[in-house]
Amino acid sequence: MKKKKASSILAIVTALSVVAGCGGGSSAPAATGTSNGSAAQGENKSEPVAISIMANLHTPEVPSDMIEKLLEEKTGTKLEIQWVPDGTYDEKVNASFATGTLPQVTYLKNAASLVNMRDAIRNGQFWEIGPLLDQYPNLSRLKPEVLKNTAVDGKIYALYREVPLSRQGIIYRKDWADKLGLSAPTHIDEFYNMLKQFKENDPDGNGKDDTIPLTDRNDLVYGAFKTISSWLGTPNNWGEKDGKLAPEFMFPEYMETMNFFKKLHQEGLINQDFPVTSKTDQQNLFITGKSGVYIGAMGDVSSLHPKVVEVNPDAELDVQNKIEGGPNGYGIWSVPGYGSVILFPKTAIKTEEDLNNVLTFMDQLMSPELGNLIYWGVEGTHHKLEDGKVIPSEDTKLTDREVKPYQAIQVGGPLTIEGFYEPKHMLPVKAKSEEMITENNDYLIEDPSAALDSKTFNEKGVQLQEMIKDGTYRYMLGDIDEAGFQSVVDNWLKSGGQQIIDEFNVSYSSSK
Repeated sequence: MKKKKASSILAIVTALSVVAGCGGGSSAPAATGTSNGSAAQGENKSEPVAISIMANLHTPEVPSDMIEKLLEEKTGTKLEIQWVPDGTYDEKVNASFATGTLPQVTYLKNAASLVNMRDAIRNGQFWEIGPLLDQYPNLSRLKPEVLKNTAVDGKIYALYREVPLSRQGIIYRKDWADKLGLSAPTHIDEFYNMLKQFKENDPDGNGKDDTIPLTDRNDLVYGAFKTISSWLGTPNNWGEKDGKLAPEFMFPEYMETMNFFKKLHQEGLINQDFPVTSKTDQQNLFITGKSGVYIGAMGDVSSLHPKVVEVNPDAELDVQNKIEGGPNGYGIWSVPGYGSVILFPKTAIKTEEDLNNVLTFMDQLMSPELGNLIYWGVEGTHHKLEDGKVIPSEDTKLTDREVKPYQAIQVGGPLTIEGFYEPKHMLPVKAKSEEMITENNDYLIEDPSAALDSKTFNEKGVQLQEMIKDGTYRYMLGDIDEAGFQSVVDNWLKSGGQQIIDEFNVSYSSSK
């Protein structure tokens, strides 16, 4: 198991000063070797630099142009932002690509969208930017390990919008644990004991044997399965075996995880219908006090807490992340580190000078001033500062309308934007969850296939994974035994899985 040591210190600043041309912005040399920094865009050019952008809209309405106008003023640009609703975003990107009308700055919504563009990238349709990033003081702060996950054939073509590498952990009823004399579990045996005690010793005090210790849902990734699998030492999607990559379900730790869930199911320590339970129903079991443990994103505690205490004012929640299970200590699966990625089409950016203008603008978006403006909005209107930390406006309709959409065009994030504001969490357990999310960065189990390529995986991967998902649930419910699960794996191999293994290993070898 490879664990990623990463430092993630967030610098807190107490105020932002407004200066012409964006204070703290870049002064990057042009790709041709001439000087054309951010100040030059605003001060030395007779006309603002035109920048066209396509961005994913996650809100019902197109935002007001308040922040857009501020961005233009501080960067010396004239922005043309196409806001495309999330539900049709990939379709719009593909149609624009086919007609050669992509804008200069094209955001792809996720890793799957990037995979779909790999052939176009190989065919020279987008600018390679990796060798240029060191010339831009803010862009050069982007994490090499995350950039590597966006690479195509080892070359960097994309910037990225940062997401936390691993939010995963448990949220549990601390009042139940305190009543039963239980502390936060630090080993999977202690975790199992907590579930057992929550089942057998009437933690809610109603005199009935009606509690469901663990609430889970029909999601092997963002539900409980993959997190517990990490505790036991399972690789993240793919792992190395005898010098070659193999899928996670071909490792003994995956079988150990299935056996653990099978035991929980047999002993009534998990909701019996978890393979068909929705996230809403999963959370409702926890909110209504029928269940005492929730595994998923620890940050969910902020939305769960008010609902739980509305049902039971005496309820108390806590979070925990570091639960060991395997021989190598604590490990936790991670995402590739990016949400959306940003590509730069050659159809829209004709010259290296034009590319420099665009990258200079992107560099400015990572300055403390504009990074905070994009994410938090305008101080005094959308948030206030207290002890150097942000308290967002209680008028969520205002921030949803004027700020939230612009978060989609962010470059980098809290780990890479120097001076990015931290929020001031009014709920202590929420603050604790954020500390643990940061702590997870020191114990990551990364996916070695994130930047690899397989034509068969692109064509059949989703369909074949459904085969494994179905087999995993059937095993945990006791419908098939170990030999039955092996038959599922054998069928996966025959149906294209072996080709995926072979293709990933060719890509893996060439990437070393």
